[in-house]
Amino acid sequence: MTDSIPSLDTSVPHSARVWNYWLGGKDNFAADRAVGDHVLAVYPQIVEIAKASRTFLVRAVTHVTAEAGIRQFLDLGTGLPTADNTHEVAQRIAPESRIVYVDNDPLVLVHARALLTSTPQGATDYVDSDVRDPEKILTEAARTLDFSKPVAVMMLGILGNVFDTAEAQAIVQRLMAAVPSGSFLAINDGTDVSQAGVEAAELRADAGDPYCLRSPALLTRFFDGLELLPPGVVSTPRWRPGGIGDADELGVACGLARKP
Repeated sequence: MTDSIPSLDTSVPHSARVWNYWLGGKDNFAADRAVGDHVLAVYPQIVEIAKASRTFLVRAVTHVTAEAGIRQFLDLGTGLPTADNTHEVAQRIAPESRIVYVDNDPLVLVHARALLTSTPQGATDYVDSDVRDPEKILTEAARTLDFSKPVAVMMLGILGNVFDTAEAQAIVQRLMAAVPSGSFLAINDGTDVSQAGVEAAELRADAGDPYCLRSPALLTRFFDGLELLPPGVVSTPRWRPGGIGDADELGVACGLARKP
């Protein structure tokens, strides 16, 4: 982990801080809250989406740790720490788990240093990098992770920051090429299935916090060459809902796949 902290511009909204606001956190600024309120006015479901996305993280990490024996995680687009971060979920099950977080927001970096602590048996580290630089991410993550052993690559709420789908696919392919057979890819991202969601995305873009929504079919393409676990790519509340009945369909989709 580097010692320098980039400058923090509180006048410009940032996805991690807007998301923190929707989740009821306090690590946000006026610009973030303004965008968050505008989006909430046209798309109140965004709060449900934020909560469902966090629940998917818990379920996916629990599955790959408890059922597949994964002990290494590369979590891109960490966001601001809340409850049940990747390392907390994994290390509750397997204290020796090793986790590398990747983000490029200065406030996230400050919190990562303070809160993303590890069990004595395991390790956590933080890479200050943009998702568009997979080579830097892989090089720095190798300080903590052993890429000769399976890794769970977590890309939750991050691919929408890469607007060119071909570029986003190339990033995913590069990351998955660096991990061995038995590794996993988890994706959770906003979809364009709701007109209100599309309008909310336009509001975010106009306010300086753009995010690219994709169709569920396009999100499924990110798993090409991998073995998608049932139920495939579905609306996030419907991914293994744990016996709670039919969950709502929301403008967000997720999937978990294994590298053969």
